[in-house]
Amino acid sequence: MLAPRDTFCFSAAAGWLELGNVAEAEAELSQLSPQAALDPDVLELKWLVCAEQAKWQEGLKAAQKLMEVAPNRPTGWLHSAYALRRLPDGSLQEAWEALLPAHRKFPRESLIPYNLSCYACQMGDMEEARKWLRKAVDCDGIEAIRKIALADKDLEPLWDEIRKMG
Repeated sequence: MLAPRDTFCFSAAAGWLELGNVAEAEAELSQLSPQAALDPDVLELKWLVCAEQAKWQEGLKAAQKLMEVAPNRPTGWLHSAYALRRLPDGSLQEAWEALLPAHRKFPRESLIPYNLSCYACQMGDMEEARKWLRKAVDCDGIEAIRKIALADKDLEPLWDEIRKMG
């Protein structure tokens, strides 16, 4: 539970981010107490602010801290892999390796196999990409996955197959 001042700063940061003012969101987050900065919801928001600014190293730290303080949230794993892919010295392989263990921990979280499918597709392993996409469909259903997959450039090599999936 956040203290009243921290709740105010958190809410203001979320509002600024929603309005597209990332600098103000970041300024509000910087006013949080050290204890509040470790709150899982605050770390989620911090990651979003970092992602909007392509501050991948800082975002990775927020994601890793989220994994530590909220191990039952799959988003720490997802955010960590996303940042690892986009770091200047990062790679798809690093993202893949970071996210792969999360599937065992969160077998019903569709975004994990979905992202693994994206990574495999971008690494050129279409069979692996298909396998993970099927797992995502098993979690959320074909219509939900088809909708996001056909808008995702990472999966473009599979778009014809995705359109025909039933």
